[in-house]
Amino acid sequence: MSEHIVKSYEDELNTLMAECARMGGLAEAQVADALEAVVKRDATLAETVIGRDGRLDALEAEIERKAIKLIALRQPMANDLRRTVGAMKIAGNLERIGDLAKNIAKRTVVIIEAEPMTPLTRAIERLGRLVLTRLKDVLDSYTANEVERAVSVWSRDHEVDEHYNSLFRELLTYMMGDPRTITACAHLLFVAKNFERIGDHATNIAEIVHYEITGEEMIAERPKTDAFAASE
Repeated sequence: MSEHIVKSYEDELNTLMAECARMGGLAEAQVADALEAVVKRDATLAETVIGRDGRLDALEAEIERKAIKLIALRQPMANDLRRTVGAMKIAGNLERIGDLAKNIAKRTVVIIEAEPMTPLTRAIERLGRLVLTRLKDVLDSYTANEVERAVSVWSRDHEVDEHYNSLFRELLTYMMGDPRTITACAHLLFVAKNFERIGDHATNIAEIVHYEITGEEMIAERPKTDAFAASE
């Protein structure tokens, strides 16, 4: 294979990974803005998050198209194949994260019509901040090719579950104590669940990064503590 062809192939692969990293930045911004919208009860920002979701859909489709073309024409092997497939799989998780952020924003538009419930909003904010940190860490591990950071994100999956379980019980207490809060609390429960699911997608990405770098699956069971998972 000539030097020109090798360089062209590397350029294509690097471009694919760069686009995946850019998509990660957009997904992270969507989650951050969705969190700010619900905490600050900002309907305008919530609508902005909803309107931006199409960009992530388009990027995922473009990354998938380029990855398939790269596999078909270049026939990458070993690490290069893992990098190519990894970019496509990470893009799929990021697109789903964008959908979840959009769902949070949609719930926010309804939540702000009810009276503020400050303690619950603060609990939502703590959960959202934790999820954002995990998402940022795993995206950094991808761009920096750092398997240790990806493993760290994977091993802390239970922290998000614990926050979600605590908030779930708090929301139930509110609803039982005052039936007038049931509608707003139900929407907040969906918001909390969406953040918890974003955390799961961050863990998925951590597993993909680990396999991409090492070529080995993470065979240990995820450290989950979601007491309500069996009912989903």
